[in-house]
Amino acid sequence: MLKVAVCDDEKLVVQQIKDYIISFRLLCVVDTFECGEELVRMHKEYDVIFLDIDMKGINGIKTAQKIRSYDKKVKIIYVTGYNDYRNYAFSVHAFGYLIKPVSQENIHRQLEEVLAYTAEEEPEQMLRFETEDGIHEINVKDIYYFEYADRKILMRTKAGDLRLHGSITAMSVKMEAYGFYMPHKSFSVNLFYVKTIKGYDIHMMNGSTVPLSQKKSVDFREKLSHYMANRI
Repeated sequence: MLKVAVCDDEKLVVQQIKDYIISFRLLCVVDTFECGEELVRMHKEYDVIFLDIDMKGINGIKTAQKIRSYDKKVKIIYVTGYNDYRNYAFSVHAFGYLIKPVSQENIHRQLEEVLAYTAEEEPEQMLRFETEDGIHEINVKDIYYFEYADRKILMRTKAGDLRLHGSITAMSVKMEAYGFYMPHKSFSVNLFYVKTIKGYDIHMMNGSTVPLSQKKSVDFREKLSHYMANRI
């Protein structure tokens, strides 16, 4: 789950951005504010803040400076109608900079980047696999999914495919502790890389489509929802 704040002195803009965030593939809890003073007064930590710059009272730059005094990690994404604040935005280590009017596509792209950077900030989890061409040490976050075909396990990774011997069920049991789950008797997927589920097709972030069996559908969807809710 992502904890998100939206701060802008235009009510319509606040509502629009909130709606775009809620429609994102990952569950987001959204708090809204109409001035920087109110946001700072809450003294609450967020994963992401969409922050207007040109606001009444303290502007977005001053607001961000105050936020940075108690939260160094929050991703601040400026949403403004002006280009000439970019240099000031860098001074408070802004994560992104969007020009109004914003679109759902741009908001979702920023949230995807937040997830990607969060994953990169996590410590590496290296696992050793005995493949057909030798021993490989692979970072868990570099594995998209495992597929059982022709009596072998095909491991799809960012660096390419590797083949292993063994049982896909045993592999799934081993990998469940790392965020993998079986949507089908022949697959075990990294839940982090599930982009969307449409019907009985699971669309992965690497462009692949993995089948979701009817028998496992409810269980897999619940597992994915639980994983996403606790992801961040």
